[in-house]
Amino acid sequence: MELRGKCIKYITYVFKWASIGILIGVFGGLIGTFFHISVDYVTTLRENNFWLIFFLPIGGLLIAAIYKMFVSKGNIDTQRVFQSVKEDKDVPIVMIPLIFIGTVITHMLGGSAGREGAALQLGGSMGYNVAKALKQNGDSLKLIVTSGMSSVFSALFGTPLAATVFSLEVTKTRTLNFRGLLPGFVSSLVAVKISQFFGVAPIRFDIPTVYEFHLDTILKVAILAILCAGVCIIFATSIHKTEFFMTKHIPNSYIRAFFGGLLIIVLTIIAGTEDYNGAGMDVIKRAILGDAKYEAFILKIVFTAITIAAGFKGGEIVPTFFIGSTFGCMASGFLGLNKSIGAPLGFVALFAGMTKCPIAAFLLALEVFGIKGMLYFAIAVVVAYMLSGRFGLYENTNKMMLSRTNSGTPKLRKA
Repeated sequence: MELRGKCIKYITYVFKWASIGILIGVFGGLIGTFFHISVDYVTTLRENNFWLIFFLPIGGLLIAAIYKMFVSKGNIDTQRVFQSVKEDKDVPIVMIPLIFIGTVITHMLGGSAGREGAALQLGGSMGYNVAKALKQNGDSLKLIVTSGMSSVFSALFGTPLAATVFSLEVTKTRTLNFRGLLPGFVSSLVAVKISQFFGVAPIRFDIPTVYEFHLDTILKVAILAILCAGVCIIFATSIHKTEFFMTKHIPNSYIRAFFGGLLIIVLTIIAGTEDYNGAGMDVIKRAILGDAKYEAFILKIVFTAITIAAGFKGGEIVPTFFIGSTFGCMASGFLGLNKSIGAPLGFVALFAGMTKCPIAAFLLALEVFGIKGMLYFAIAVVVAYMLSGRFGLYENTNKMMLSRTNSGTPKLRKA
């Protein structure tokens, strides 16, 4: 009887979380698909109409205005979602239209940003409010929030394994909550199938046959990963220091957004290319084919740091892919590695270093690039993760970190 009771309890548990995973996956898949199509549409619109970039300062003012309307709800950003998992912080449903509109405006007018920050906020807000509707609290609510994050991330990038583990790694407190694997993976699978049904193609790249696993190649890959760890530190520091500097010297969010938009316009004209506006997926594709400008990774750091600091929306992971792949392509040439192998290694190494999610980074490598070079990807992930130290995207883990007082004035505090 005791064994039977345990079996029934276990089956009930699996059925409950699989059902919730399916529900979250349906919502996440639909939201992620609509979001992906919207961002792709406005990106194409901007690429065919360069003049739209001159409205970027106006777009910044609009984003600042719509967020100002809901300032009473506190910070409405990715960190708010993480707090809902760690500290039972509420996630208002208004976050969904806010981040959706803000990201679409940013991409349409040429801000340098990604989509994953929006994915985490869209999924987290959806998951939190579905959990409340189902009267789930405590650990159950947290699992549903992370499942929501997984689903939208998976719908956007087509990487259900990486999405599942990423949402658990990035929100972890001290240990990875493996209980979230079941609802997270189910929701990710459902979401990616829905996005594919509507024609959203997953991110996939084919790389040439990699080198045999030899000592000299291992050393070259390790050196490349060490260099990528240095780029991680530069990128993370640039984002946080630029945000601190602009918030301190331009405390008015409207002026900051307008000025940041103007600065991006000037830099775009000076650069003479739109490669650094938007997410830059075309540049990533070219880098993986072995074609990247030497200065590309530096300029993307500058464009992204200004865009995020000015208050535009989107995220930094796709820019991280951009920076990693272009740097990997460039640096591999000096190391004697095939550029079409160096670019994927940089892509994955920078993701591991910037997000502090090594398991998700390795799974991402397998889903995006396949199993060829699996051991080299593992080396790149581990080295970049370890040597980038406490510098990253989602918590400024330098010795000095950026925080804000209740009045909105920035101040530095120790990590």
